[in-house]
Amino acid sequence: MLDNKKILLCVTGGIAVYKAVALVSKLSQAGADVRVMMTESAMEFVTPLSFQAMSRNDVYFDTFDEKDSQVIAHIDLADWADLVIVAPATANVIGKLANGIADNMVTTTLLATTAEVWIAPAMNVHMYENKAVVRNIARLHEDGYRFIEPSEGFLACGYVGKGRLEEPEKIVALVQERFQSKRAHLPLSGKKVVITAGPTRERIDPVRYVSNFSTGKMGYAMAEAAAALGADTVLISGPVGLPKPAGVRVIDIESAAEMFEAVKSEYDDAYMVVKSAAVADYRPKEIHPQKMKKQSGDSNIELERTVDILKTLGEMKADQLLVGFAAETQHAVEYGKGKLESKNLDYIIVNDVTDPDAGFGKDTNVVTLLSKNGLHQPFQAMPKKELATLLLETIIREESDTIHDR
Repeated sequence: MLDNKKILLCVTGGIAVYKAVALVSKLSQAGADVRVMMTESAMEFVTPLSFQAMSRNDVYFDTFDEKDSQVIAHIDLADWADLVIVAPATANVIGKLANGIADNMVTTTLLATTAEVWIAPAMNVHMYENKAVVRNIARLHEDGYRFIEPSEGFLACGYVGKGRLEEPEKIVALVQERFQSKRAHLPLSGKKVVITAGPTRERIDPVRYVSNFSTGKMGYAMAEAAAALGADTVLISGPVGLPKPAGVRVIDIESAAEMFEAVKSEYDDAYMVVKSAAVADYRPKEIHPQKMKKQSGDSNIELERTVDILKTLGEMKADQLLVGFAAETQHAVEYGKGKLESKNLDYIIVNDVTDPDAGFGKDTNVVTLLSKNGLHQPFQAMPKKELATLLLETIIREESDTIHDR
């Protein structure tokens, strides 16, 4: 449930630091990517090496120790996190944060982050009940910080009362519940979105194939955007050199026939299918079992048509939203409109691959989104990841009246 969620754990000085080590372990086991930041006082109880071993990431504690010269560490971490947890949170760090004091790496990062911040206090019961601490906690509540209330029990100081850091298992459960709740409110939550990406390879013999220049960047960006919008995302990918997107189920294929079978198997319960793959239109009629030897003269390879996957999906379509891509070298919008109708599509995204800001292998793209209802929405040059989100958000907006009925 926490797959690839980015959690920054800020550890401050108290005997409960040992529980923070267990918390890192359990968050990591749940799939989270955990980075740890410590105060000097925290390092008096547990060494950074313990957290490094549990998180498999560098541990941060010195504002002026820049591990990567390309970024400012505390700002980079503040921007990186999906959620920040301060555990254990001492009376000292609560007071500093409530009053805007930033005199170490933890407090500086807490003031810089725009992520949600959870504070898990741990201290002596009388400290927790002190009017200054109560006042500081109330101020932080008003500022939008969330608190994980300490539990009651035997404290390290010998007292019995409220002040024990909540158990790591309970904190992990709260984090899981939070991300599940946030996901439930995303526009594609509960919707299955199938996306095809990359090229196909049609074998000639064991060492040669027919293919194209597609790198899969646009399709992978669409898959990442769909997952970020809450979709249960399935990415059917031809051979590419890209990392698997987080939170996405990936089906690897090679040929057009394999892609067709994979799409068919995922089609019936899909809410939306986005066919961005550059599928080969033709394949060798004969696949030679051994390497074809070079001849003295010319050679001919007879080709046959592959299945038109998009057209076939259009013929099979029930209530799925079917979105196509059309990479053209001339008259892109005109050809796109023709495919929109002839293939029974709901939307088509067209681009001219001769545009210097578009095309295979580029990190940017320039497209026009067309719909069967007359939408004609151009998008200027922008990074493919940003464009993918805008395309899906536009489709969601266009379908807002029916999205919950599909």
